[in-house]
Amino acid sequence: MVKSAFFPFMKIAIAADHAGYCLKEKLRERLAAEGHQVVDYGPNSAESCDYPDFAHPVAAEVAQGGAERGILVCSSGIGMAIAANKVAGIRAVPVRSVEEARHTREHNDANVLTLGAKHLDEQAAMELIELFLHTEFAGGRHARRVAKIAQLEHR
Repeated sequence: MVKSAFFPFMKIAIAADHAGYCLKEKLRERLAAEGHQVVDYGPNSAESCDYPDFAHPVAAEVAQGGAERGILVCSSGIGMAIAANKVAGIRAVPVRSVEEARHTREHNDANVLTLGAKHLDEQAAMELIELFLHTEFAGGRHARRVAKIAQLEHR
């Protein structure tokens, strides 16, 4: 993919659990080949592990501004989203469709994408990631709503 000023290279934090390990490895390689700086938070094998242990460091890295976006892969994408959303400033969303990937960025300014390895092959996952990385936040009325989400974190 050719990048332009409109679609810059990004620093992306990525992780998985055992169910998402193989897909994560393929996605990591493809993103790096496209020129993105990819920081892999593990795991380093498909040995059984607990997804919160990998969701948290990715979410923390994104929340602290160390990475522009995060990608998490587990069996369904749901557990990773739940765990990542415990970190203040994170808007993690499990996505399975093109429309969801586009809206999660345009309307919700999501900063962490979670994917289900049980439901997506490499090509489908990459299509969703490309939309997630390159769709701009629409702002406007959506900015007001995202600001209200941030206020909930401080209650």
